[in-house]
Amino acid sequence: MKHSTKYIGSAIAIVAASALALTGCSSPSGSGSGSGSSGSSGALTPVKLQLQWFSQAQFAGYYAALKEGYYKDEGLDVTIVEGGADIVPQDALTSGDVDYAISWVPKVLGSIEQGAHITDVAQIFERSATTQISFKDKDITSPAELKGKKVGSWGYGNEWELFAGMQKDKVNVNDISLVQQAFDMNGFLSGDIDAAQAMTYNEYAQVLETTNPATGKLYQPDDLNVINWNDVGTAMLQDAIWADADRLKDDKAYGDTTVKFIKASIKGWVYARDNAEKAADIVTASGSQLGQSHQLWMTNEVNKLIWPSTDGVGMIDEKAWNQTVDIAKKTKNETGATIISADPPKDAYSNEYVKKALAELKDEGVDVMGTDFKPIEVTLKEGGK
Repeated sequence: MKHSTKYIGSAIAIVAASALALTGCSSPSGSGSGSGSSGSSGALTPVKLQLQWFSQAQFAGYYAALKEGYYKDEGLDVTIVEGGADIVPQDALTSGDVDYAISWVPKVLGSIEQGAHITDVAQIFERSATTQISFKDKDITSPAELKGKKVGSWGYGNEWELFAGMQKDKVNVNDISLVQQAFDMNGFLSGDIDAAQAMTYNEYAQVLETTNPATGKLYQPDDLNVINWNDVGTAMLQDAIWADADRLKDDKAYGDTTVKFIKASIKGWVYARDNAEKAADIVTASGSQLGQSHQLWMTNEVNKLIWPSTDGVGMIDEKAWNQTVDIAKKTKNETGATIISADPPKDAYSNEYVKKALAELKDEGVDVMGTDFKPIEVTLKEGGK
């Protein structure tokens, strides 16, 4: 499965040769365990986390938790396993290669219907980052105005908010020219795509890092129209922490580890909120190939998806979950298929573990709401340097 957070370039091609695993301890970690706890000897419980993609600030909170020692404070020896073009995080989880995985909810719902028994134990991103962007001269400000246009889509499970928004505005897939969009913005910039998919934290910035040939300066937000699926009402839940449902049921130690892992991860995201520049630097130091200004932009935009939090970071909102499931059941793609045909099982998500983690964090005086959060100002440089 491919993901929409890809930043295409020669640097990524170099990284794609092999996924890097980062560990919080000097000793090598074995296969995914997540069971057991640190004993009197001070031994740490080994835990493996599978990311959706290569190291980038989309995952800043986990890297911050690793670097700042939050996982170790909870008795965990965490290894972050980077993703790649052919890695499906939920498959790595169900096969037992890792203990936890980061993935979008709609993508996992399809896997669950196919037999994967995993649980969303913490919904880190409260808001969707997917948009459809166009240049102002195309006069596209709503899904209805996509009719008759060349509309870009990555596919691979990233298209459902777009199709749901179109169907809400009575635009059929046959009413547009659907373009298979590459994981860059070249087709959009060349005019081959009128309205392109773009994550707020990645591809949107790629456009703003490009020189406008008409002005000789970088493109500006005022040059673009943005359809935001949160505003349209077809947003779907994205980055979540997934755990093995069978192990949660049968292995108390794994359940305890899950609380500890969520707690430390949230603490990492709090660090990224309060120290965006430092968090971006931590991700860069982990081996990410993205430029400095792009990395900081990504950290800042991802923070907007998390903060302020409605009920506490990681809490799964029933209304948002139901909306995601409803879209997954009713929205059809260009082949007439839907993501799922029936409601997922009740254990597809659980707030049990995140509630415990949040309670401990609150007792320690950690701000898990971010009510006063204000994003920083980020100046992008050409090429994201």
